Amino acid sequence: MIEVQNLEKSYNDVKALNDVSFTVKPGEVIGLLGPNGAGKTTLMKILAGFLHPDAGTATVGGYDVLADTGTVQAMIGYLPENAPLYPELSVQAHLRMMADLRGIPAAEQQRKLSAAVHAVGLEERLTRPISTLSKGYRQRVGLAQAILHNPRLLILDEPTNGLDPTQIVEVRHLIRKLAHHGTVMVSTHILSEVEATCDRALILMRGQVKADTRLVDLAASGDVILMLEKTGQEASTPSILSALSSLTTVRAATLDREESDRLVFRIHATTSEDLCPAVYRLAREHDWPLCELKRETHSLETVFNRIAAGVGGVQ
Repeated sequence: MIEVQNLEKSYNDVKALNDVSFTVKPGEVIGLLGPNGAGKTTLMKILAGFLHPDAGTATVGGYDVLADTGTVQAMIGYLPENAPLYPELSVQAHLRMMADLRGIPAAEQQRKLSAAVHAVGLEERLTRPISTLSKGYRQRVGLAQAILHNPRLLILDEPTNGLDPTQIVEVRHLIRKLAHHGTVMVSTHILSEVEATCDRALILMRGQVKADTRLVDLAASGDVILMLEKTGQEASTPSILSALSSLTTVRAATLDREESDRLVFRIHATTSEDLCPAVYRLAREHDWPLCELKRETHSLETVFNRIAAGVGGVQ
C-alpha cells in the first residue's frame, strides 16, 4: 500500500527526513512513533501530497505521490493533529460540505455520510453545532470526514492529543474498527497509543528509521532467562555455562547476575525458536536446582529507550 524509498527532506539547515525507507502492506495498522521533531508529520505530509521531498520516492497504492498527486489524495483520508472544522456549522452540514469537496456524487452522499456517522458514533450529534461539542466528539467529526469517501489509506496525526482518558479509549476503539476497512497509519509520540492500536511500529528519531517491528514479535525474543537456586551443592558456574553453550541452538550463555541465594543466566539463541524446553531438559539431566525458566520479553518502551540511549533497536 505504501512504498517509501530513500526520502530526504530539509528545512533550511534542519534535516527532517534522512534516507527514510519502508513499506506498508494493505490492511496493516502501523504506528509512526517518535519524539516531537522526529519527522513524523513531515513524512505524513509527503505521503498525502502536501509536501515535496528533496530526494527519494514515495508511492501509495502504486501511484507516485508527486506524479499522481490527485489520484493519491483521492484514496487517502487524512486527519491532522488539529482537525480543520467549521465550528459554526452543524455536524451534518459540515460533513455534507466535505462530501461535496470530495466529489462524492449526490446520489451516494446520504449512504456514505450515514456509514461514516455510524462508524464513529455521531448519530445523536448530527444537528448540534460543532462549537458545542466536546473535544472528543470534535475528534469524531474529524474522523468521520476523513473516512467519508472510504479511503484505502487513513492517516491520523496524534489522534488522541488533548483528550481525556475516556475519550482516548473511545478513539482507540474507533481506530481498531476503522482498520477493518483499509490501511491505517497512526502518528504519535505516546508509546501506549501504538501498543493499544497498532500491529506494527515504525520508530523515527532525528529523521531516520531506527526500528521497524511487528508488535507481536516484541512479545518474545530468542533469549532465555534461567534462574538456579544456590544450595551449596549446585554445579559450578563454568560447568553450567559450558553445558548451556553445548546446546545446538545456543549462540552464547552468560551469567547475568549473582544474587545472595540465586544465580541468573542469560542464554542467547541462534534462532527465534523457543529454547525453554531444551534448557529444561538439560536442567533435569544435570539436576540443577531450578527456580525459574522463562523466555525474555521485550516491550515497546524497552526498545524505544534502547534506541534513545543509542544502544540500538529491533529491525
